[in-house]
Amino acid sequence: MVVGERTLLDLDDTYAREVPALSVPWPAVTAPAPRLLVLNDELAAELGADPAALRADVSLLVGAGAGTRALVYAGHQWGVYKPRLGDGRALLLGEVVDSHGRLRDLHLKGTGATPFARGYDGRAAVGPMLREYLLGETMHALGIPTTRALAVVATGETIERDRPLPGAVLCRVAASHLRVGTFQYAAASEPGALRALADHAIARHFPDAADADRPYLELFRRVVDAQAALVARWMLVGFVHGVMSTDNTTISGETIDYGPCAFMDAVDPGTVFSSLDKTGRYAYGAQPAILQWNLARFGESLRPLDDVEDVLEEFPAAYERYWAEGMAAKLGLSTPDVALSTDLMALLHAQRVDFTTFFRALAAGTARDLFLDREAFDAWAARREALLPADRTGVAAAMDRVNPLYIPRNHVTDAALEAAEQGDLAPFHRLLGAVGDPFVARPGLEDLTRPAPAGAVPHVTYCGT
Repeated sequence: MVVGERTLLDLDDTYAREVPALSVPWPAVTAPAPRLLVLNDELAAELGADPAALRADVSLLVGAGAGTRALVYAGHQWGVYKPRLGDGRALLLGEVVDSHGRLRDLHLKGTGATPFARGYDGRAAVGPMLREYLLGETMHALGIPTTRALAVVATGETIERDRPLPGAVLCRVAASHLRVGTFQYAAASEPGALRALADHAIARHFPDAADADRPYLELFRRVVDAQAALVARWMLVGFVHGVMSTDNTTISGETIDYGPCAFMDAVDPGTVFSSLDKTGRYAYGAQPAILQWNLARFGESLRPLDDVEDVLEEFPAAYERYWAEGMAAKLGLSTPDVALSTDLMALLHAQRVDFTTFFRALAAGTARDLFLDREAFDAWAARREALLPADRTGVAAAMDRVNPLYIPRNHVTDAALEAAEQGDLAPFHRLLGAVGDPFVARPGLEDLTRPAPAGAVPHVTYCGT
């Protein structure tokens, strides 16, 4: 699509052509007064689009006149199988080949009810869409595989939730929108499409697996490894996804669907933010086990193509390896030490120490001040000291390169989004600038590094995105 001589996006529809049974053509509702709130210029250029053209005409970013499609999938949500979920308020705009030669999806969220809307209005609000933009950019800057937002556009309409809210559409970019739930739906409801879906996933994400003696077994092995690496990275930064249903588990190994997610402050494996998670199913400490459970459902879906499920036994070792290597880097060690790292997490939990603050303080030599039981910290620190290299030059700097100073603190994020709903985007952009370069200290941003004040009301998130 072009405006004058300026390219917006060169869209393709390979998924719709290769696996037509797993999506339906569906138009976006008309946005009465679309207005661009935020555009990711860097990502636009990477996708081969002219940012100025996207600013001049936002119609594509709300799906106007585009051949959009609603994707269908199934999923286990809160442990209960739902045979037909799908994009209730989202549409696949198409695919583009980016500047690195990678095929990437463009997906719109908040474009109105689809055949899979299950009675909901299909709209989205400004606050939650900006939140997904912010969280995606945070994860990208932290080096964690993630979907990202190209833009958020205000629609000019008011939507009704617990209170009237300004409406918005988010344009999301992903390696694909193939989920474990996509395979669950194909296996149960469109078995004739299962092989085409698996072949599409291999060609798109793991092309060399096509040459394996058992390509579908190799597909499963690659997804298990990618997801083990992903959940380890979540754990290493204190990220709680909040709704790890199988329809939110990607084949690509990207983080997707930033709903009731947040970053943990004080270390507690039972940390839950979602208002819906009454049992702690998706708590911080439960995430690796839940991910393995989701992958077991993926293996079951692939069973008509090959018996792959024994590969799932590789997950615990892969996860521990990725986590231990990441913890070694965070602690300034050249060799992982699982016992030291595990004991640290237990100590931080017992002492209610802020997760993000601790590692920066450790590099600065001030971590002891964070503990009430300083003798317990001293005992642990002596064990770490024995594992450090004789030449400590550069250790602290190396730690600061992997331990973020800035994360989207929950109380700061809420305040920024509340301001944005009232039309003031300055706090949002200030926070976005900080988390977009999270390892480098800058004057004037000290308030963004602090956890919520003592005695603050516990943070609660909702499935607003």
